[in-house]
Amino acid sequence: MTAPPSVRPSDRLYLDHAATTPILPEVRAAMADAMEQWANPSSPHAEGRRARSAFEGARATIADALGWDGEIILTSGATEAIAIALARAKADRVLVSAVEHDAVLRAVPDAPRVPVGRRGRVFPAALEGALGDSDTRPLVAIQTVNNETGVVQDSAALLALVREAGGLMLADASQSAGKLPLPDADFIAVSAHKLGGPPGAGALLVRDLAELAPAGGQEKGYRGGTENLPGVIGFATALTASRNWIDRAADLRRQLEHAIAAGGGEVIADGAQRLATIGAYRMPGTPATAQLIQFDMAGIAVSAGSACSSGTLKPSHVLRAMGLDDTAVGEVIRVSFGPQTRREDVYRFIEVWRAIAERARAAA
Repeated sequence: MTAPPSVRPSDRLYLDHAATTPILPEVRAAMADAMEQWANPSSPHAEGRRARSAFEGARATIADALGWDGEIILTSGATEAIAIALARAKADRVLVSAVEHDAVLRAVPDAPRVPVGRRGRVFPAALEGALGDSDTRPLVAIQTVNNETGVVQDSAALLALVREAGGLMLADASQSAGKLPLPDADFIAVSAHKLGGPPGAGALLVRDLAELAPAGGQEKGYRGGTENLPGVIGFATALTASRNWIDRAADLRRQLEHAIAAGGGEVIADGAQRLATIGAYRMPGTPATAQLIQFDMAGIAVSAGSACSSGTLKPSHVLRAMGLDDTAVGEVIRVSFGPQTRREDVYRFIEVWRAIAERARAAA
């Protein structure tokens, strides 16, 4: 939606970093330099070898920044990484949590879903029951942080159950990579553009390549396609950028949630461990679509649910899995912070939130 004349583009406030974070200045500079190395990293000539050296240097930087000592398959993003793991992991069946990203649910639409509680966390007992005592080997997909609510799963406890069942675990760490320690999973999907890196770059971290069927092409035969040298260098640069702002984000979210609760709103999954940069909030009596329009007209960008599905206006499967009824589900928006978010931005959002809520109460 085009901003009204009263809101100049330069005055807009972006609070949708869970969808994508603006590319960091140092990432843009690194990618501009990388574009001077135009050769294909798979070519055998001197130009190709120089490009390969830069590409592998970026891979090593990504591994070091993430603290990962396994293999890294560089991809076009987390969606492709998830698809590779779900399609080619050496497992007999797939289980997924009920709050997984749409990328997981689209890839394995018929996979049994492990339920969550009202705070959005997978119950270990529920996972244990879903695993059962079958002789078949399971692959279990459980994200580290939910992209709509920010809820953090107890990955260690859940992984222990998967290991006991002789299975493999896929963790979607798109929202948490670079912000929280990685889980000790067999496969981990990460994405550059959630960190201030470029869209179109990501990775599948693999503990043991023997657990994944190859498919030919590049990346040691596990992923086809010409390597994206500028994107991978941008990804590596984003991971090495300072994360000092994460602590500030936690303080900003506390202020935001205090104001929302005081104004009659509801903090989704309040009391659960959540990533500091993501929050979901219900404004009773006001549909999320109406909220989004009014926030946008006021120059504030927020979202409802996942960016990959919010444009469809379909109800959030995440909130439904957490036990919210259809009315409540339709009244929730997501607010997410990034490196540029400031205290005055939160004050501005709160002011607009209160105005929308007061108009709704007056109309009722």
